[in-house]
Amino acid sequence: MNETADRVLGGCRIAVLLATAAIQIGLSLARLTATPGRIAFAALALVLVVAAWWVLRWKPVPWPVAPAGAVVVLAASTVAVWTLPADRLFGDENWASGLAGWHLLVLLMDRPAIAMAALVLQTTLAVVRQFGAELTDRGEIGSVVIVALSVLTFQAATLALIRVVNRRAGEAAEASAERDRQAHRKALAEEREADQRNRFAGQLGATLPLLAGLADRTLDPRDDEVRRRCALAATQLRRLFAENDDVPDPLLHEVSACVDLAERRGLTVTLAVSGEPAAVPTAVRRALTGPLMTALVAARSQARVSVLRADDEIRVAAITDGEPGVTENGSGAVDVEWHALGERSWMEAKWRSRPN
Repeated sequence: MNETADRVLGGCRIAVLLATAAIQIGLSLARLTATPGRIAFAALALVLVVAAWWVLRWKPVPWPVAPAGAVVVLAASTVAVWTLPADRLFGDENWASGLAGWHLLVLLMDRPAIAMAALVLQTTLAVVRQFGAELTDRGEIGSVVIVALSVLTFQAATLALIRVVNRRAGEAAEASAERDRQAHRKALAEEREADQRNRFAGQLGATLPLLAGLADRTLDPRDDEVRRRCALAATQLRRLFAENDDVPDPLLHEVSACVDLAERRGLTVTLAVSGEPAAVPTAVRRALTGPLMTALVAARSQARVSVLRADDEIRVAAITDGEPGVTENGSGAVDVEWHALGERSWMEAKWRSRPN
């Protein structure tokens, strides 16, 4: 949003700069007569050249330069107006009264409040000088006021219009960015949904032979191996369901799902957790909990599960009173260790977020 708004505002700066330069050269240069007017004209031209160094590069005039340039513009305008004889204040030679305001806009466009104050001050100085020229009737006084207010109003309206355009450009850019974010979130959701469907299909494909074997009685549910396969399939499905839940700590949620299903089978399971929740990719969570499921399915009566989260390392470990027939290893990003401890077995899956 900021980049688009800056580009729009930069284009407005360039437009006002070019318009001011055209007015000064095309309408004011031919009206120079006295030396003070020529000096004021040169000072205003110098201010435009200095401002153009930043404006033409799509940058605002920096803070130390902008107020200093505004002071020069006000001083040059005052000199040009107040050194004119009274009989020339209402003719073509009073070119500085309307021109100086455009220079102030070039310098202070990015600071609307200061720009407006400078415009009012410049107009006031010019009007005070004209009122001091011994106006003879109400018509002349009214003409001075109308001309001054017309110039001030037009310049103030230009400033306000530029700010409105800049704000609308920012809002349009923010709306476009929000649409892009929504499209990105939708694409991620669709990708996640497709991944879930594929995983469910794969898990179901692996489970169907087991269910078919139980249905046609080629597999005996009293067999320990068959029961182990059923428990593992149930745990894998339960973990897969847990992956799709929107929770603050997905890893702990999936570990708890594995533990919950083990407890439903009659195991006594203790779960210890240390460290703060950390962002863990889905694939890594699967690799961390896969060996845990194997260990819990092999347990006979009890298990101790621990989740340790340090600054850049996450460990999921389990000590059970059973030995898994086939140990499940993690992915390339996850290191898995299995050890026999007498009649018990110990498993640890470890992932480092910043590999050595």
